[in-house]
Amino acid sequence: MTYEQSDQERVESRAHLLPEEAAVGSDDPQAQAEAILAESDRRLADQRAAPDTVLEHRTSAETVPPVEPPD
Repeated sequence: MTYEQSDQERVESRAHLLPEEAAVGSDDPQAQAEAILAESDRRLADQRAAPDTVLEHRTSAETVPPVEPPD
């Protein structure tokens, strides 16, 4: 059995600032948590949704051939 948190529980859990976030502060941790979780959900739904985070999947046949050392 898996445990799924409600959206509100997720937001409340994420609204507790991480040490790095607490160091710089947050005007609205609740809104920040909602935005972070919404973006995370979009990335899970469509892994191409985040710019510059698309991983290329190549086989070894698609790579650059190795350079042979000189004799």
